[in-house]
Amino acid sequence: MLDGPYFVLVVIGVVGTGLVAGVFCAFSTFVMPGLASLPPAQGVAAMRAINRAALMPAFLLLFLGSAVLCAVIAVVTFVLWPDRVTVELLLGSALYLFGSFGVTMMANVPRNETLAKLEPGTQEASAYWPAYVREWSAWNHVRTVASVAAMVSYALALS
Repeated sequence: MLDGPYFVLVVIGVVGTGLVAGVFCAFSTFVMPGLASLPPAQGVAAMRAINRAALMPAFLLLFLGSAVLCAVIAVVTFVLWPDRVTVELLLGSALYLFGSFGVTMMANVPRNETLAKLEPGTQEASAYWPAYVREWSAWNHVRTVASVAAMVSYALALS
Protein backbone atom coordinates (compact mmCIF):
# COMPACT_ATOMS: atom_id res chain seq x y z
CA MET A 1 0.00 0.00 0.00
CA LEU A 2 1.23 3.45 -0.83
CA ASP A 3 1.28 5.92 2.02
CA GLY A 4 2.45 9.35 3.04
CA PRO A 5 3.93 11.70 0.46
CA TYR A 6 4.17 8.90 -2.12
CA PHE A 7 0.41 8.36 -1.89
CA VAL A 8 -0.17 12.10 -2.31
CA LEU A 9 2.09 12.19 -5.39
CA VAL A 10 0.11 9.41 -7.03
CA VAL A 11 -3.24 11.02 -6.17
CA ILE A 12 -2.03 14.25 -7.76
CA GLY A 13 -0.83 12.15 -10.71
CA VAL A 14 -4.35 10.73 -11.14
CA VAL A 15 -5.83 14.23 -11.08
CA GLY A 16 -3.22 15.77 -13.41
CA THR A 17 -3.28 13.04 -16.04
CA GLY A 18 -7.08 12.94 -15.83
CA LEU A 19 -7.44 16.68 -16.37
CA VAL A 20 -5.06 16.58 -19.34
CA ALA A 21 -7.01 13.62 -20.72
CA GLY A 22 -10.17 15.71 -20.45
CA VAL A 23 -8.65 18.60 -22.38
CA PHE A 24 -7.44 16.27 -25.12
CA CYS A 25 -10.78 14.45 -25.20
CA ALA A 26 -12.59 17.76 -25.71
CA PHE A 27 -10.39 18.48 -28.71
CA SER A 28 -10.98 15.02 -30.16
CA THR A 29 -14.73 14.98 -29.67
CA PHE A 30 -15.89 18.50 -30.52
CA VAL A 31 -13.23 21.21 -30.85
CA MET A 32 -11.43 19.81 -33.89
CA PRO A 33 -14.63 18.59 -35.61
CA GLY A 34 -16.08 22.06 -35.04
CA LEU A 35 -13.02 23.80 -36.43
CA ALA A 36 -12.91 21.40 -39.38
CA SER A 37 -16.46 22.41 -40.30
CA LEU A 38 -15.40 26.04 -40.75
CA PRO A 39 -14.04 27.49 -43.96
CA PRO A 40 -10.25 26.98 -43.95
CA ALA A 41 -9.41 30.65 -43.30
CA GLN A 42 -11.62 30.70 -40.20
CA GLY A 43 -10.41 27.31 -38.99
CA VAL A 44 -6.76 28.29 -39.38
CA ALA A 45 -7.31 31.61 -37.57
CA ALA A 46 -9.22 29.94 -34.73
CA MET A 47 -6.67 27.16 -34.25
CA ARG A 48 -3.80 29.65 -34.27
CA ALA A 49 -5.58 31.58 -31.52
CA ILE A 50 -6.18 28.39 -29.53
CA ASN A 51 -2.52 27.41 -29.87
CA ARG A 52 -1.43 30.80 -28.54
CA ALA A 53 -3.86 30.52 -25.62
CA ALA A 54 -2.52 27.04 -24.79
CA LEU A 55 0.83 28.66 -23.96
CA MET A 56 -0.69 30.48 -21.00
CA PRO A 57 0.50 29.49 -17.50
CA ALA A 58 -2.66 27.62 -16.45
CA PHE A 59 -2.47 24.98 -19.15
CA LEU A 60 1.32 24.83 -19.18
CA LEU A 61 1.35 24.23 -15.42
CA LEU A 62 -1.15 21.40 -15.81
CA PHE A 63 0.50 19.80 -18.85
CA LEU A 64 4.17 20.28 -17.95
CA GLY A 65 3.55 19.86 -14.23
CA SER A 66 1.94 16.49 -14.90
CA ALA A 67 4.98 15.45 -16.96
CA VAL A 68 7.35 16.43 -14.16
CA LEU A 69 5.16 14.66 -11.62
CA CYS A 70 5.07 11.49 -13.73
CA ALA A 71 8.86 11.57 -13.98
CA VAL A 72 9.14 12.00 -10.20
CA ILE A 73 6.74 9.11 -9.63
CA ALA A 74 8.82 6.92 -11.96
CA VAL A 75 12.09 7.80 -10.18
CA VAL A 76 10.59 7.26 -6.72
CA THR A 77 9.13 3.95 -7.89
CA PHE A 78 12.54 2.80 -9.13
CA VAL A 79 14.09 3.77 -5.79
CA LEU A 80 11.40 2.32 -3.49
CA TRP A 81 10.24 -0.54 -5.75
CA PRO A 82 6.89 -1.05 -3.99
CA ASP A 83 5.84 -4.71 -3.90
CA ARG A 84 2.50 -4.86 -5.65
CA VAL A 85 2.08 -1.61 -7.60
CA THR A 86 5.43 -1.11 -9.35
CA VAL A 87 4.05 -2.09 -12.76
CA GLU A 88 1.05 0.23 -12.48
CA LEU A 89 3.18 3.20 -11.42
CA LEU A 90 5.86 2.72 -14.06
CA LEU A 91 3.26 2.05 -16.73
CA GLY A 92 1.29 5.18 -15.79
CA SER A 93 4.44 7.30 -15.92
CA ALA A 94 5.54 5.85 -19.28
CA LEU A 95 2.09 6.27 -20.81
CA TYR A 96 1.94 9.94 -19.92
CA LEU A 97 5.57 10.79 -20.60
CA PHE A 98 5.73 9.05 -23.98
CA GLY A 99 2.10 8.82 -25.12
CA SER A 100 0.97 12.27 -24.04
CA PHE A 101 3.94 14.57 -23.50
CA GLY A 102 6.17 12.88 -26.09
CA VAL A 103 3.49 12.73 -28.77
CA THR A 104 2.66 16.38 -28.15
CA MET A 105 6.29 17.43 -28.62
CA MET A 106 7.00 15.17 -31.60
CA ALA A 107 3.69 15.30 -33.49
CA ASN A 108 1.30 18.06 -32.44
CA VAL A 109 3.71 20.92 -31.72
CA PRO A 110 5.51 20.70 -35.10
CA ARG A 111 2.14 20.88 -36.87
CA ASN A 112 1.18 23.86 -34.72
CA GLU A 113 4.45 25.59 -35.60
CA THR A 114 3.83 25.02 -39.31
CA LEU A 115 0.30 26.39 -38.98
CA ALA A 116 1.58 29.46 -37.09
CA LYS A 117 3.73 30.39 -40.08
CA LEU A 118 0.75 30.45 -42.44
CA GLU A 119 -1.53 33.42 -42.86
CA PRO A 120 -5.24 32.56 -42.68
CA GLY A 121 -6.94 33.09 -46.01
CA THR A 122 -3.90 32.30 -48.12
CA GLN A 123 -3.96 29.46 -50.61
CA GLU A 124 -1.08 27.78 -48.76
CA ALA A 125 -3.01 27.83 -45.46
CA SER A 126 -6.18 26.54 -47.14
CA ALA A 127 -4.23 23.71 -48.75
CA TYR A 128 -2.52 22.73 -45.47
CA TRP A 129 -5.64 22.93 -43.27
CA PRO A 130 -7.30 19.56 -44.17
CA ALA A 131 -4.05 17.62 -43.64
CA TYR A 132 -3.40 19.54 -40.42
CA VAL A 133 -6.82 18.69 -39.01
CA ARG A 134 -6.57 15.02 -40.00
CA GLU A 135 -3.01 14.45 -38.75
CA TRP A 136 -3.22 16.65 -35.63
CA SER A 137 -6.49 14.98 -34.65
CA ALA A 138 -5.10 11.47 -35.14
CA TRP A 139 -2.17 12.23 -32.85
CA ASN A 140 -4.52 13.92 -30.40
CA HIS A 141 -6.52 10.69 -30.17
CA VAL A 142 -3.29 8.88 -29.27
CA ARG A 143 -2.45 11.31 -26.50
CA THR A 144 -6.04 11.24 -25.22
CA VAL A 145 -5.96 7.46 -24.87
CA ALA A 146 -2.46 7.56 -23.34
CA SER A 147 -3.50 10.15 -20.76
CA VAL A 148 -6.63 8.21 -19.82
CA ALA A 149 -4.60 5.00 -19.56
CA ALA A 150 -2.01 6.76 -17.37
CA MET A 151 -4.78 8.00 -15.08
CA VAL A 152 -6.30 4.52 -14.84
CA SER A 153 -2.91 2.95 -14.18
CA TYR A 154 -2.18 5.37 -11.35
CA ALA A 155 -5.69 4.87 -9.94
CA LEU A 156 -5.16 1.11 -9.94
CA ALA A 157 -1.95 1.62 -7.95
CA LEU A 158 -4.01 3.37 -5.28
CA SER A 159 -6.57 0.57 -4.92
